[in-house]
Amino acid sequence: MSDRGMLSITIPVYNEAENLAPLHQRLVAALDPIGRPYEVILVNDGSTDGSEARLDELARKDSRVKVVHFRRNFGQTAAMMAGIHYASGDIIIPMDGDLQNDPADIARLLDKLDEGFDVVSGWRKERQDKMVSRKIPSMIANRIISFIGGVRLHDYGCSLKAYRREFLKEVRLYGEMHRFIPIYASWVGARVTEIPVRHHPRTMGQSKYGLSRTFKVMLDLMTIKFMASYHTKPIYVFGMFGFGSFIISAIAFVWALLRKLGGESFIRNPLFTITIVMFAVGVQFILMGLLAEMLVRTYHESQSKTIYAVRERLGFKDDEG
Repeated sequence: MSDRGMLSITIPVYNEAENLAPLHQRLVAALDPIGRPYEVILVNDGSTDGSEARLDELARKDSRVKVVHFRRNFGQTAAMMAGIHYASGDIIIPMDGDLQNDPADIARLLDKLDEGFDVVSGWRKERQDKMVSRKIPSMIANRIISFIGGVRLHDYGCSLKAYRREFLKEVRLYGEMHRFIPIYASWVGARVTEIPVRHHPRTMGQSKYGLSRTFKVMLDLMTIKFMASYHTKPIYVFGMFGFGSFIISAIAFVWALLRKLGGESFIRNPLFTITIVMFAVGVQFILMGLLAEMLVRTYHESQSKTIYAVRERLGFKDDEG
């Protein structure tokens, strides 16, 4: 295994007081033999069960442990984003704090990175969760996400993953979008793969996730699809709906006109109303598309953001960029 680069293990924590001490022990037992410098960043997502005090104790005892306390509960995505933001390692490895992920699998993730991959995702092949409320919705969601996102993974919901730092620099997460990080990374050219990892049943604390989360993920997936296909050209999607509305308006007008020639009054004919409404809707879609185009250009140009990503440059005198 390569000995280059520091590791950052980032862990969101929400009411996991009982799991923190054994989690730290397992992390040290798994990471010390690897022989690479590492840090463990624990993000307290507004815990109310005494986790804060235990996190502070871990930080006092082990200088490699860093703790971030949120003012209140912001959710797993926000906690994961904070962990990435404060990480200083070349390799960033998120994982859960409930002892269901096995720190011993970290070495295997690093071995896979050393084969030339940029993102290695864990696959809970033998998942230790309830079938109806967790496994089945997860399987359905993973297939839909893989189809729409274009990155074929069996288990987007597994938090245990390994990322090269450069592919997370521009990532901004909202909602429940932490599970879509491999898709974001693939947009900028990351080579993504997955390996089976162990998954242990929860023995302490309570699960924070339920069936309702599946619906949130589906809504976030719609956002991901829009961002993937139309991030730099929103006029295409708004224009498509706009022209569709114009076509419906034109068909309704022709139909209403034919019925008018047959002796039916426009006043009694709802098709004329549909003509006016759909024409107005079409105009609104086109105007929204133009407004979105202005926002996209402002977003990229005001922050000097490019619409492309460069893996490396050769033959240039200036090494920067």
